Amino acid sequence: MSQRFPIRQVAVLGAGVMGAQIAAHCINARVPVILFDLPAKDGAKNGVVAKAIANLKKLSPAPLGLAAQADLIRIANYDDDLALLRECDLVIEAIAERMDWKHALYQRVTPHLASHALFATNTSGLSITKLSEGFDPDLRARFCGVHFFNPPRYMPLAELIPTASTRPDVIDQLETFLTTALGKSVVRALDTPNFVANRVGVFSVLAVMHEAEKFGLHQDVVDDLTGAKLGRAKSATFRTADVVGLDTMAHVIGTMRDTLPADKDPFAALYATPPMLATLVAKGQLGQKSGAGFFKKVGRDIQRFDAATGTYVTGGGKADEIVARMLKKPPAERFKLLRESSNPQAQFLWAVFRDVWHYIALHLGEIADNARDVDFAIRWGFGWNEGPFETWQAAGWRQIADWISEDIAAGRALCAAPLPAWVAAVDAVHTPQGSWSAAAGAYKPRHVLPVMHRPLFGQTVRREPAPDPANAGQTVFEDASIRLWTAPTAPDVLIASFKTKMHTIGGSIVEQLGRAIERAERDYAGLVVWQTGEPFSAGADLQAMLPAFMAGGAAAIEPVEKALQDLVLRMRYAQVPVVAAIRGLALGGGCELAVHAARRVAALETYMGLVELGVGLIPGGGGLCYLARRASELAASAGANVDVMAFLKTLYMQPAMAAVSRSAVEAREMGYLLPDDVIVMHKDEVLHVAIAQVRGMAEAGYRPPMPVPIKVAGRGGVATIQAQLVNMRDGGQITAHDFLLASMVAEVMCGGDVDAGSLVDEHWLMRLERERFCKLLDHPKTQERIMSLLQGGGKPVRN
Repeated sequence: MSQRFPIRQVAVLGAGVMGAQIAAHCINARVPVILFDLPAKDGAKNGVVAKAIANLKKLSPAPLGLAAQADLIRIANYDDDLALLRECDLVIEAIAERMDWKHALYQRVTPHLASHALFATNTSGLSITKLSEGFDPDLRARFCGVHFFNPPRYMPLAELIPTASTRPDVIDQLETFLTTALGKSVVRALDTPNFVANRVGVFSVLAVMHEAEKFGLHQDVVDDLTGAKLGRAKSATFRTADVVGLDTMAHVIGTMRDTLPADKDPFAALYATPPMLATLVAKGQLGQKSGAGFFKKVGRDIQRFDAATGTYVTGGGKADEIVARMLKKPPAERFKLLRESSNPQAQFLWAVFRDVWHYIALHLGEIADNARDVDFAIRWGFGWNEGPFETWQAAGWRQIADWISEDIAAGRALCAAPLPAWVAAVDAVHTPQGSWSAAAGAYKPRHVLPVMHRPLFGQTVRREPAPDPANAGQTVFEDASIRLWTAPTAPDVLIASFKTKMHTIGGSIVEQLGRAIERAERDYAGLVVWQTGEPFSAGADLQAMLPAFMAGGAAAIEPVEKALQDLVLRMRYAQVPVVAAIRGLALGGGCELAVHAARRVAALETYMGLVELGVGLIPGGGGLCYLARRASELAASAGANVDVMAFLKTLYMQPAMAAVSRSAVEAREMGYLLPDDVIVMHKDEVLHVAIAQVRGMAEAGYRPPMPVPIKVAGRGGVATIQAQLVNMRDGGQITAHDFLLASMVAEVMCGGDVDAGSLVDEHWLMRLERERFCKLLDHPKTQERIMSLLQGGGKPVRN
């Protein structure tokens, strides 16, 4: 096979929870996909798949970037449609975790595979080698495991598991596809039970459950201790199990129990299903999907299951403050305090960390090529900010090893097996030379594919040499709010990165971004606005505006708003391309900046919206002007006599409802991304693609757009919208202040008190926007909403 292996179409076998969502994510990535399952016993033969696709539109979190695109999945059944497999370059089997069922399906489908097609099984722990039994040598060379984590759209990890017969180029081709096309972060796993992430992650869960019972801690307290306080997912341990499904958790534990007896694993005694988990599964209380598991929501309250009584009782227990303070200390001090404390919660935490470190040290050589793969698998598959080997190294490799050995000798550890000899032979597992491989007895550098050069700042482990995006490249200008710089690989493209909290936009950002455009026009091919981390921007810095407002009222804010409006127009009409490279939230002013760029490059997980109505304001940085212009452009493209109101009504609803896109695909539907904008699946590749866009546009002789008169709906359009708003107000759907805000949005987007069909320019609309924004600042109800936000209020005040 050539190094470039185009995957034009994918087939997914099995329309269950995982299969359907893998197919959905292929659609997110614009990869044509066929979803197969058994023929339905009643009704249409493709009814099983059709039902699964219909269910995709209802799931939360949404598997699809745009629910309507579920219909792009082709449906098929094993009786009538196997010939379609010959059209597919990649076939992923994703049926239930039964070896016999999988083998039966393989006998049925493999004769229909194309001779070049890659064949993969999505299993969470079955032996890939045993699954390949019965294949001819050619198919065995093209077969491997690919383990997506649930939900596939959101969880970054995909484990690739070759067998001894899998051709290396097959794994390279599949890793390249998974990375750039599907946006996955790949770990190559060994063909051992439960592979890497589930092997270590599920052991960690079991250790938590075991130690929690030993120290008498309930689920709510344990989750408060093992979630965000440890730099892990907020769902922590027991809540995560509820989300995954307690039957699924029990199945994975069962796989470990059945495949890892005591002669293979000294921790085998721990692989018994925890009693509380077994009780809940027997009751059919399987977690989120059944409405109750370790926790149950009753009204607004979260109750926990009490094993002693078999009922749900009041939850809400929290970590002791003294333990919470320990967890904020530097690693070496933190673990010394936890280990020496007499507090049961502190003892519990030390025990859990010790158990996991003991486990990964003993098993590193058999479950992973190197320590880096263990850390990445846990970070990407279980949402930890730091992998277990990284934490051990940060806390002091030798000291932690000594403490673990002391606990083993004292009988406090979960098993009596001593730490392996390699632990004492090294000072660290991660070094600039590579990460430790217990099997090879050496430090191993990364396996590098061309696709891995696309992220300028890919993810790394502790002590791995890598540029820091905060100071990489050549700094052109830097102050407390912004850094202008160039990347080593792109000295011809200027990059602007904000340094403010949540990358909010204040006066200094506005001033320096304007100067950045001037620099770019003079010295560079173009400008990219990209942040070193998420979000892209949470909007205007209201806190920074407060002193000026207190001193001079709304009149003092008017010049600030005009400066922002002038900046976005400066971006739009710059003589070089300005590209917004977006990941995460782009709200309010952040959205306004982005929509005025020459082009946008957005990660799939991009959430854009003009949300100012939630704080009693209207967009004031050109957002409404942009939407009015967009409505005019759409009407013009539809025909000379098309009423602009036909398009404006839809676009009006975005700011009027403070709607936020749930993906970059939906942001395009909402009008915040345009057809020429680029959606990137892997968020770490956004900057690379944005730089390429700047260069491509510059090479093509970029010229900014010509200012074009904007056709508006005028006072008639305002009246039409207000008639609907009156009904909503009188029906109690919106408050009187909501009515005022929504009316002002209509006034701006319709061009104010002018005739329908009038032509205005951007400055006219910006003035209307600015005047109403400042007027609202003086309104007591808006001030009440803003103060609630600044004081840390939760949901927006409805006054």
